[in-house]
Amino acid sequence: MINKISPSVEAALASVHDGATIMIGGFGGAGQPAELIDGLISHGAKDLVIVNNNAGNGDVGLAALLKTGRVRKIICSFPRQADSYVFDELYHAGKIELELVPQGNLAERIRAAGAGIGAFFTPTGFGTELAQGKEAREINGRNYVLEYPIFADFALIKAEVGDRWGNLTYRKTARNFGPIMATAAKCTIASVHEIAELGTLDPETVVTPGLFVKHIVKVPRTATGPAGFKTA
Repeated sequence: MINKISPSVEAALASVHDGATIMIGGFGGAGQPAELIDGLISHGAKDLVIVNNNAGNGDVGLAALLKTGRVRKIICSFPRQADSYVFDELYHAGKIELELVPQGNLAERIRAAGAGIGAFFTPTGFGTELAQGKEAREINGRNYVLEYPIFADFALIKAEVGDRWGNLTYRKTARNFGPIMATAAKCTIASVHEIAELGTLDPETVVTPGLFVKHIVKVPRTATGPAGFKTA
């Protein structure tokens, strides 16, 4: 019998190892799997490469993970904002490496990994420092730069409802990076607020099929998420 429901966050994260590349869903606080991040902090894995849209807010969630000093590199599109002081301090001290990727390119590089696309040409970034050292080509009169997929060992994502086969539905903007990250990782771990009986989810509402999910774990819904963001 297939049953991907983990009894706890700790059990779901048990296979995470040092040196892993980990995708973490979320756009700011929306869709950020806060409980899984806290579990990763408690787990103790180090020398991590984190793939996320931003570099954390305040002292909680992703910022708290960075503060542990166990993240070697972060790949993101939006590392700096008013309350990203944890990342700022680490970066200026030379304690963390940054790979800056335009947001559309970040999403497409993740999607390409899940779709089996070896590489793709995009106009975004051409002629800037972000394109230095990369292959460029003119196609139909427009200049493009070559980008490669981003693969991960693990993806930590937040969904709304899941069943024991790992099928997932999302709530509004909390969907953001979750679906594509789930396809690009060897092991996807999803937190959910509700576990549905098998067969009760409308197939038309399932965004991430269980094929892409290794573990799901139920977490309580809170009124506010990291840095005061309302959860979605």
